[in-house]
Amino acid sequence: MLRGVKALRALGLLLLLGLALGQKSGGGVGGRPYVPSTPPPMSPGPAPVYPTPAPYYPVPGPVYVYPGGGGSLGTAPVLVFFGLALVAFLMVRGLSRAGEEGPRASVGRLRLALLLSPGVQRALRRLAEEADTTTAKGLADLLDEVALVLLREAPAWRFASYEAREGTEEEVLGQFDAWMLEDRSTYRETFRHFEGKKVEAAYTPKVEPGGRYLVASLVLAVRGSLPPGGPLDRGKAREVLLAFAATTPFTLLAFHLAWTPEKEGEGLTEEELLALYPNLEKL
Repeated sequence: MLRGVKALRALGLLLLLGLALGQKSGGGVGGRPYVPSTPPPMSPGPAPVYPTPAPYYPVPGPVYVYPGGGGSLGTAPVLVFFGLALVAFLMVRGLSRAGEEGPRASVGRLRLALLLSPGVQRALRRLAEEADTTTAKGLADLLDEVALVLLREAPAWRFASYEAREGTEEEVLGQFDAWMLEDRSTYRETFRHFEGKKVEAAYTPKVEPGGRYLVASLVLAVRGSLPPGGPLDRGKAREVLLAFAATTPFTLLAFHLAWTPEKEGEGLTEEELLALYPNLEKL
């Protein structure tokens, strides 16, 4: 029994090692919008000079006391005072609750496995090279163009998976980083354009007769909501992709596209596809 367990473990390790050694090329592009940590320094201007007002000495007048203490003003000042106090209390309580809950945000990851097309590989590489990955507008534009490329290839979709999480912006960005690193671990990185920095590695394509799939993985973090996770079909995958594309520069927190294979001529076999991405659902 013990020997059987050890044999299975060894077989699993050999399978993982084989996948690691046989990883195909992959590309990635994206980032978070650049926000300066401190405002630029400002040079102090000359201090304003105001004319000195002439002294004024008020002449005291007679003080009249009315019986009953109400005077001519009545209860209006008292009502105004309590009204302002109530408004201030409600504002403080609202700000306190907002600070405790934190801003709500969402992160989603959509993976699409489609039949291999050199045209799609070239289109994704071109978009990755030309994208502005340092601004929210540049990342939103990149997301729109990537969604357009994938929507045009909808008849070639074969497998997909989608998952989503909600939380504070800090929690969502942490999950974004985790999913992005997981995607990068599934291939040998031959091209990367992240937050303005480009890296390209030398690589010899591994062409196999059974390689017929390409996988694109989109990870998006936004302020607000994304479609909830759940079972996928073609309609649901299209709906999620359109929801991603509806993101604006004002709501986008981070975006990353990973695709493999990145080099033309390479393709994933169905065995590689299901071993690297076990959560994929057939469309």
